[in-house]
Amino acid sequence: MTVAELILLGVGLAMDAFAVSITKGLQIRKTPVKEGFIIALFFGGFQALMPAIGYFLGQQFIDLIADYDHWIAFILLAAIGGKNIVDVLRDKDEGPEECPEYTTNYWELFLLAVATSIDALAVGITLALVSGVNLGESVTIIGVTTFLISYAGVFIGHFFGARFQKQATLAGGVILIILGLRILIQGLGGM
Repeated sequence: MTVAELILLGVGLAMDAFAVSITKGLQIRKTPVKEGFIIALFFGGFQALMPAIGYFLGQQFIDLIADYDHWIAFILLAAIGGKNIVDVLRDKDEGPEECPEYTTNYWELFLLAVATSIDALAVGITLALVSGVNLGESVTIIGVTTFLISYAGVFIGHFFGARFQKQATLAGGVILIILGLRILIQGLGGM
């Protein structure tokens, strides 16, 4: 995968963290420089860690699935992207809620970071199936991309509210499906 593709993958994976970051930003009354950094660090860190774990799990099974790896990669990415799209379409817009003042709760951030990075575990398995993937480069790009997007999400939530949350999740789903299709076409010999 190229650096541009890894950045797109990182953007697609970061959309759940972006949405949660926006909601956290809504709760912060003062300028969220420190809080935004902490939130982004949690989300970016876990988005980097989970693909690495998935990659090593995928490496254990690569000989068993080498003939079908492009199909597996497509199915995983399409399922994750499709889930994002379905979640947006099912969600009823009830408007922003009034939030209490934000205080940093590290346990809550840990749980949110794990929850928003589960998809990245499946992507890590996918990365193990794609030839020529540099794990260090991949997890760094995914983690840094998520960090930056999450940090921006806190500020967007703080200044503009949650009006972009659905669009971001929808865009992330579409990006993941497109990457899955590209891997499938390449695996079938079309690229």
